Amino acid sequence: MAATAVRYLRSTGAPTTAAEPYVALPRPDLRAVGEDERLPVDPGEFRRVLGHFASGVTVVTAHDAEGGGPAGFACQSFASLSLDPPLVAFMVARTSTSWPRIARAGAFCVNVLGAHQGGLCRAFAVSGADKFAGVGHRPAPVTGSPRLDHVPAWIDCTIRAVHTGGDHLIVVGRVEALGAEPDGEPLLFHQGRFGRFLA
Repeated sequence: MAATAVRYLRSTGAPTTAAEPYVALPRPDLRAVGEDERLPVDPGEFRRVLGHFASGVTVVTAHDAEGGGPAGFACQSFASLSLDPPLVAFMVARTSTSWPRIARAGAFCVNVLGAHQGGLCRAFAVSGADKFAGVGHRPAPVTGSPRLDHVPAWIDCTIRAVHTGGDHLIVVGRVEALGAEPDGEPLLFHQGRFGRFLA
């Protein structure tokens, strides 16, 4: 995968020297979904049933110096993947306008949203808007990706691999730094609604 990335970067004239800290992976070749791969159930029913799986909510951000600054999107499809090496993964729609900017940056920060940040999630779920307007953030310590203010936890990562998964991409990142507030309460998402954890 690394050799493919280097060949791609050379073909576009981008620098490939070690002086550049992060090398973004090329966007994978995407193919149309074959007729034999079509969903055997109604898409609405698929969403309804899968909506029973409660999850946390994150905002995945990156600093796209080439494309005009910070980029990000709301993401509930996030998971830890490996302890050794430390890897996480998130899933993003192939139609996402934020993903190419994150891929170009070669790094990202996962901001785990707190119970009071439903509005922030909605702001980052909108396509085409200035999602960072009025949103406080600082550079994550290793990659410089935007670390949003007042989030219960954050994970600073470099992109290690990108896999196709139907109409989504599966992005694997290596954890370079992370942190959490001692008493951060998470924002939960279940059946299209936000909620909070009650012990």
